Amino acid sequence: MPVLSYEDFRNALPPSGALLGLDPGSKIIGVAATDPARRLAMPVESLKRTKFTADAQRIFELFDARTCAGLIIGLPRNMDGSEGPSAQSARAFARNLLKVRDTPILFYDERLSTAAVTRQMIEGDASRAQRAAIVDQLAAAYVLQGVVDRLMNDAPEPEA
Repeated sequence: MPVLSYEDFRNALPPSGALLGLDPGSKIIGVAATDPARRLAMPVESLKRTKFTADAQRIFELFDARTCAGLIIGLPRNMDGSEGPSAQSARAFARNLLKVRDTPILFYDERLSTAAVTRQMIEGDASRAQRAAIVDQLAAAYVLQGVVDRLMNDAPEPEA
């Protein structure tokens, strides 16, 4: 299964099942997950990158433990919408994950997600050390919540 468009991703998902969000950086992969009803994204962990095989194994351990239905990967676009080396790296990361497991994957624009999360933590008076420890997983949750909100807005109204 290739990386999917939003419409194809939404259509590939079962009615329930958590989603796992990834913010793949060069040193750390921020990981977040939703509840099975896909209403709230929560930070899970900051995975220090090692070898791809070990990273993928940990990602799919988290995926399976939460009975996830799909992956959201943050795509770091430039401010003008173009894609630079970081976006190319995220795309390669997704291709490699698909070689390990065929699961629905969606890219979601993560422009300014880390900046937004950092600003919120500064306003909350978090120390530099506290911010460094969790910024990646919070950025993953921020991106994942954007997808969750869009999925909820696109969902059909429940029948009365």
